[in-house]
Amino acid sequence: MHMIKKPALCVLLALAVLFTSLPMMACDFKFIPGEADKKLLQGLPQEFLTISQAWDLLQKNYVDKAKLDPVKMAQGAIRGMVAAVDDPYTEYFSPQSFESTLIDLTGLYQGIGAYIGKKDNQIIVMSPMPGSPAEEAGLKTGDMILKIDGQSTAQMNTTEASQKIRGPAGTDVVLLIYREGDKEPSEKKITRREIKLDSVKFEMRGDLAYIRIQQFIVPTTSDFKKALTEANRQGARGVILDLRDNPGGLLSEAVDVASQFLMRGIAVKTVDKNGLETVQKVKPGGIAKDMPLIVLVNGGSASASEIVAGALQDNGRAKLAGEKTFGKASVQNFVKLEDGSAIKMTTAHYYTPNGTLISGTGLTPDYVTSLKDEELIKWAEEYLKSMISSQPITEPAK
Repeated sequence: MHMIKKPALCVLLALAVLFTSLPMMACDFKFIPGEADKKLLQGLPQEFLTISQAWDLLQKNYVDKAKLDPVKMAQGAIRGMVAAVDDPYTEYFSPQSFESTLIDLTGLYQGIGAYIGKKDNQIIVMSPMPGSPAEEAGLKTGDMILKIDGQSTAQMNTTEASQKIRGPAGTDVVLLIYREGDKEPSEKKITRREIKLDSVKFEMRGDLAYIRIQQFIVPTTSDFKKALTEANRQGARGVILDLRDNPGGLLSEAVDVASQFLMRGIAVKTVDKNGLETVQKVKPGGIAKDMPLIVLVNGGSASASEIVAGALQDNGRAKLAGEKTFGKASVQNFVKLEDGSAIKMTTAHYYTPNGTLISGTGLTPDYVTSLKDEELIKWAEEYLKSMISSQPITEPAK
């Protein structure tokens, strides 16, 4: 048999020519690391030399120089590197998407009004905002978003999906949704609006205060304190804290909210990659430390809302009622890069004050029930009335 001595790459290219009629390419390219490459590798794994090699190869050989946009290619390389970590909460943000994310934390944007996340490698609806286009269209917690305007979400991270769903008020977006139990996916055409998120909603229900936190953003603590102060002024004898469908947000706001109900102790623990434990203590000055309290949670309660619920439960301050929480308990930090882009990366895991890891499992309520919406609020009212009057507490229906 005649031995083929050409490099394997040339053999593959020759086969490509045979089956696709592409012109033959030279196979004598050899990459020689230069001083810039050696400098690049300082502090980096040897494998990263391949990135420099790929760039050099394209620069010297790719036919259409106009397509070699170094900015786009650099962002693509970082995006791929971050995606390879295989953590749904570690993401790359272009300068534009990072800027819009910061705006989100102020509570104003244009879109459909739904929190999305990723679970089992699938983009899902974590919760629609009350009164939003998403809620009006019938989106529910746990709905899988298979396509956005005809484009599959299979390879998208949550940031990419969010950017595609958003858009100018008055424009439409079409989502292909699959809900567990449905035979087939269904399309939902939703008209975007300007979304203003009121983080805290408060109302008096007789002599009980009902306070719902929809997300932990910049003004949450301030708005929450105002609600508690007004509740005290109106003579509230107990508080229903509703964290259902709250996808989380800022850790600092969660600690501040939990501290309004606690005298002392630990609000949350975090453990970093080196196993170093950091304790976030309850902050002094809470204004509802003695108020009877019940906390409502469900499968849409995640991250910062799980921190608050876990702190109140572990410190013996309040019982939880509802459904098991989402189980997203990891710390993400934004690190801004030189070009204005950013990487949001998981840097630690949350633990409740008693050392329970929430991530992947969630919190189990003291009173597990399938009661929804107003039914669970009504039960919570009766629960607090029983607490105040020292009467036996009736458990909710399962």
